[in-house]
Amino acid sequence: MHVDEHLEELERLADTAGAAVVGRTIQRIEAPTPNFYIGQGKVESLKEEMASAGATLMLFDESLTPVQGVKLEKSLGFRVMDRTEVILDIFATRARSHEAKLQVELAQLEYLLPRLTRMWTHLSRIRGGIGLRGPGETQLETDRRVIRHKISTLRKRLKAVAEHRANQRQGRRDLPTAALVGYTNAGKSSLLKALSGHDVFIEDRLFATVDTLAREVDVGEGYRYRLTDTVGFIRKLPHHLVASFRATLEEAEDADLLLHVIDASHPGWEEQVDVVEKETTSIAPKRVIHVFNKADLLPDPEAFLALVRERYPHAVLTRATHGSVEDLRRALRTSAQALRPIAEIRVPVSDGKLLATLHRDAEILEQHQTNGVVTLRARIEARLLGRLRQQGVEVVLG
Repeated sequence: MHVDEHLEELERLADTAGAAVVGRTIQRIEAPTPNFYIGQGKVESLKEEMASAGATLMLFDESLTPVQGVKLEKSLGFRVMDRTEVILDIFATRARSHEAKLQVELAQLEYLLPRLTRMWTHLSRIRGGIGLRGPGETQLETDRRVIRHKISTLRKRLKAVAEHRANQRQGRRDLPTAALVGYTNAGKSSLLKALSGHDVFIEDRLFATVDTLAREVDVGEGYRYRLTDTVGFIRKLPHHLVASFRATLEEAEDADLLLHVIDASHPGWEEQVDVVEKETTSIAPKRVIHVFNKADLLPDPEAFLALVRERYPHAVLTRATHGSVEDLRRALRTSAQALRPIAEIRVPVSDGKLLATLHRDAEILEQHQTNGVVTLRARIEARLLGRLRQQGVEVVLG
């Protein structure tokens, strides 16, 4: 992305957070200065520019250290927020589920801890007092201890939530699963709505949704998927957020298939793809389908598809807001067929338990019985197939 596109993205973040942008500026520096990040002269000119524009808040596209934040606010006389803080603020207002709220609170506290001196300077003076704190302990130290305890508690609660989700996933193996991942505002929620037909919250803003949402989707010819929408990624996504949303990303890690949704109309889509791939390196399953959305905004969709298929042979184009997702539905159907191959399974008629399992978890196409052996021709999940072979059950593919 070009520097103007970076500032454009920051402006969209500001809009999502509820701020109105009145101006923008850049400074090219060889290396950030330890005191202000930018140069001293730039700080002075910014002070004048903000006063004349009537601005009350300065947003930085880079991450500021606690020291830089303190010194900038003192010099400017205005509130200063870096990119990380803006994103955390958006997540805090967009989180709806109990789990998302826990995750955002954890990320906020981890961001806040090293910045307490700046945030709560008025509390840092010594306050003695029997029964209040240890002798000579400052309010700042008390606050730090309280926050560390809160962080520890939140981590335990999130771990319990993650274990509960893992148990839920184990009990939902009847359908193949696909996880939607992608850069924020690429159209994941629109795709989920177009495929499932269910109402899903959609807004043309960055991070319109931060909660995980799962829907069952019919992809035709008797195949169904459980599709999970995950949190969107963004350039310089705060590492606190990535860490605290790890439980959500496990949905993608456990999925049979990853649908990487890309905004085909964005001029910087290749960099956006790199951002997502970097964050999902450890969680990508064996099969990824690259879904180029917003194809209706392209001047020549067919030429674009031919170009991207040189890099992504299985890429598909979609127009989710127009409900045009048939190519994706077809690709999902093909993947479902690969994930649930057809096999011939021979089971003794006396093994009622195994027969019941197969009728519950596999799609029985044919069945007949000869000499006390039931022969089933079924479309069966690859995982279950492997388990049957381990148990010594006679299985023939095809």
